Amino acid sequence: MKRTRQNKILELIQQYEIETQEELAKKLLDSGLQVTQATISRDIKELALTKVTGQSGRPKYASMDHGGNSSPVYSDRYARVLQDGMVSMTQADNLVVVKTVSGMAMAVAAAIDALEIEEIAGCIAGDDTIMCAVKTASLVPGVMEKIRKLKR
Repeated sequence: MKRTRQNKILELIQQYEIETQEELAKKLLDSGLQVTQATISRDIKELALTKVTGQSGRPKYASMDHGGNSSPVYSDRYARVLQDGMVSMTQADNLVVVKTVSGMAMAVAAAIDALEIEEIAGCIAGDDTIMCAVKTASLVPGVMEKIRKLKR
C-alpha cells in the first residue's frame, strides 16, 4: 500500500502543480486513496520532496531524487531552484546566509544540500532565509563561489 501510495504521489506531482499537503490529500482521495495529513507528511519526507517554482510562478512539490547514486540526477533542476529562489548570499563568520524568495528557503536549502559541498557541515532553512554552517570561516568564499557557479 505504501509503495502504491508513494508512486501515486510522484505521479501526481509530475502531472499537477500541487502546492500544499491538503491539495495532495485531495488528489489522492480523487484517485481512490484516503490518507491522513501525517501520512502525507511522512511520505513527503521519505520521498525527499521539496518545493520548487512551478510554471505558474507559485511553489509546488517536486522530486529532487538522486536516483540512487551520489551525484544529483537533476543538477539542472537544482540550478533552476537556485536561480528562481535565491535572492542574495552573504558571509557571517563561518556561515553562508542565503536570502530567498518567501517560501523558497527549504527548496533552495535542499538544492544546496544536493550539491554535496564537503565544506558545508549542514543547512538550516526558515521561510526566506538559510544558514549554511561551513567547517571554517576561511572556506566560506570558496563555498559561496561554488553556489554562485551553479546559480548562473
